[in-house]
Amino acid sequence: MKPLVVFVLGGPGAGKGTQCARIVEKYGYTHLSAGELLRDERKNPDSQYGELIEKCITEGKIVPVEITISLLKREIDQTMTANAQKNKFLIDGFPRNQDNLQGWNKTMDGKADVSFVLFFDCNNEICIERCLERGKSSGRSDDNRESLEKRIQTYLQSTKPIIDLYEEMGKVKKIDASKSVDEVFDEVVKIFDQEG
Repeated sequence: MKPLVVFVLGGPGAGKGTQCARIVEKYGYTHLSAGELLRDERKNPDSQYGELIEKCITEGKIVPVEITISLLKREIDQTMTANAQKNKFLIDGFPRNQDNLQGWNKTMDGKADVSFVLFFDCNNEICIERCLERGKSSGRSDDNRESLEKRIQTYLQSTKPIIDLYEEMGKVKKIDASKSVDEVFDEVVKIFDQEG
């Protein structure tokens, strides 16, 4: 069985992680957060990529695609090796730019199918407020106004065009993510029930 992938995209603080946790609970998907995999890899003292990842994250830049894809592929392979039935994946925060998308197509073409892009559309100011609030307890080095403004710029310049590209292919399911967590999840449920 080939992995079935849903790319989950939206600005920082749009609610991707929160909604993914609920999708996992209700539909049994495996959630892979590109950012989380990178943050974990950065903490691994044996990682050859740790320093580079740290530098990219602190500067609000995008980590080189080979690194991100190798981490995603490793997780997909490990999950499916452990249980071949677990072939549905939510990949959150990826692809973040054209380079990511080309890298994915090159590495995963024929090895995984992208069902659709779940796009959490949210106003930048709401996103910033949510992240600053999260930053009080998250311990994330990038949940501060300066990093956030860089991350939002990166998102608008690099990620938004990817969403537009998938939109042209008719593969985007867009949700107004400025609503409450429950209201947003009601919309998510409609989409997943439709998609089967």
